[in-house]
Amino acid sequence: MSAATTRVAAEALRGLVARLFVAAGLPAGTAQAVADGLVDAELEGTSSHGVMLVDLYLGRIREGSVSTHAAGTIVSDRGAAVVLDAGHALGQPTADQAMALAVERAKRLGAGVVAVRHGFHFGAARRYALQAALADCVGIVACNTRPLMPAPGGAARVVGNNPLAIAVPSDGAIPIVLDMATSEAAMGRIRMAAKAGRAIPAGWAVAADGTPTTEPAAAIAGMLLPAAGPKGFGLAFVLDLMCGLLSGGASGDAVRPLYGDHEAPYDCSHLFIAIDVAHFADPRQFKAAAAAAAERVRHGARAPGVARLYAPGEIEWQRRSDAQGEVQLEASVVAMLTAAARALGVSALPLTHDNEAGHAP
Repeated sequence: MSAATTRVAAEALRGLVARLFVAAGLPAGTAQAVADGLVDAELEGTSSHGVMLVDLYLGRIREGSVSTHAAGTIVSDRGAAVVLDAGHALGQPTADQAMALAVERAKRLGAGVVAVRHGFHFGAARRYALQAALADCVGIVACNTRPLMPAPGGAARVVGNNPLAIAVPSDGAIPIVLDMATSEAAMGRIRMAAKAGRAIPAGWAVAADGTPTTEPAAAIAGMLLPAAGPKGFGLAFVLDLMCGLLSGGASGDAVRPLYGDHEAPYDCSHLFIAIDVAHFADPRQFKAAAAAAAERVRHGARAPGVARLYAPGEIEWQRRSDAQGEVQLEASVVAMLTAAARALGVSALPLTHDNEAGHAP
């Protein structure tokens, strides 16, 4: 383990993060939902969607652009089609609410579609797609972001790196789930590199003038590059329209910068779709066939020098298994969490001793 990192039990970290959000005004259950989402992302190796976001979330709550509401409000309900106004609440609890609605409608009607307006960052999209898969539904989740990528050949930001997750029910122990940003890399990974003082790989981003860069600061000020060029751009573009136009919410440059003015709502839009397998096929046969397909991927012929093949979602599952219930945090993230605990007057355990932080358990 690097001297610049700290290992901490995931359950203890969940407790700390939940305490921070309760102290910031969230109901206990809502705070726990946020903590679970952030810590699960850490366990799955997606730290860009993990506890590094606590400072951002708390800052926006403090400045008023994120509400402390526990749930969104249904503003349109037409059976299989629901529009939810999240009211600028934190994204994890409203995403849980939206996917639960989608699954409930799918069980009754075959499919459920919930479009969400006035939303906020919800962490890793795979989390909510998997909720549907665990209920024997195909789960589809999408979200739009502020413009971060140029059109092919363009020199201006015109579309976000809008994420997409699709989970498929399976009999296998390893979940089958696609979770991808439509950029070559997520902005959160670039911000993590900036905090750690590391360069980013070539091909992730360009500077503001369109020239290639490996400097995180130049990438943040510049533009992300779409995955697979025009294919990634096209997918990002239609996801933006689907999320924003179906919900009656923001799309394009009406979505504000996540790391921008903390007094201005982020105002993104989400889309949650659940498709009940039982309305189309025998769920047992479906899940067995899905598991067999994943096994064919894992046990297929490998190119020279390749030790292992992975089905979609397997790498995150393997990281979680390998983590053995512990999370490794960068020193900058530990310092941020400790400072937040001190500012909010709560115990910083497990990151400090109580007598060091000056707080009672």
